[in-house]
Parts: sequence; C-alpha cells; structure tokens
Amino acid sequence: MAASVGAVGERRVSARTAAVGVHGINQARIRPGHQASLVDISTHGARIETALRLMPGRQIELHFERADQVMAVRARVLRCHVTTVLASKVFYCGAVGFEQPLTWLSVTQRDEYDVLAQAAGERGRS
Repeated sequence: MAASVGAVGERRVSARTAAVGVHGINQARIRPGHQASLVDISTHGARIETALRLMPGRQIELHFERADQVMAVRARVLRCHVTTVLASKVFYCGAVGFEQPLTWLSVTQRDEYDVLAQAAGERGRS
C-alpha cells in the first residue's frame, strides 16, 4: 500500500469567534423550532450544540434571532459528535457550513486568535 497521508491543513474559510453576543445574536433555532446553542460562528459556518440529532450531509435551516429580526440561514451539517448523554436526552455538537456567507457578520482576525487561544487553554487543562 503506497498511499501517503499528508498533514491536514486548516479547513476554515473564514475567521470564527465564540463571542456570538457581539454580533447581536440572542438565540438560535433549527427549523422547525429546535433549540440550538452557538459555540462559535464565522461568515461561512458555525459550531452548534443541540438535542436534535444532526446527520452529516443533511441540510438544515438555522434561525438567528437578532434584536427585533429573525434571519433564516440554510446550512449543511459537516460533522457531528455526541457531547452529553443523560437518562432522558442526548446532546450533539455539530459543525455546519452556510450555503451563502453571512455578509452581516464581521469576524476579525483577533476574534479567531482569541478562540484558538481559549481552545488551547482548555486542552492544556484536560
């Protein structure tokens, strides 16, 4: 077997931030009304936690509530894993890619460094 596996590079197209409140996002839901928590977000995708089973490849519609408006965003589930198992519920964390970039969302390079530093700190504690 002569197949070679190279190093996997950065797959993100745009910077992400865990400071979703800065962008005015008060709440996120997966249509038709399943609660979702935003872990981080960028103009091209997001990481969400929800009790809804997310199947990779499946298309979903996310509704972001900002101030007095609700924005519908179509996305595709890229990957998903179980984060918590309780007697009555299972929680999932999934990465989704938006069909269209969120032009109203501006994430700076500084936000990306803050998220990466936070993630490195969490890995160091485990």
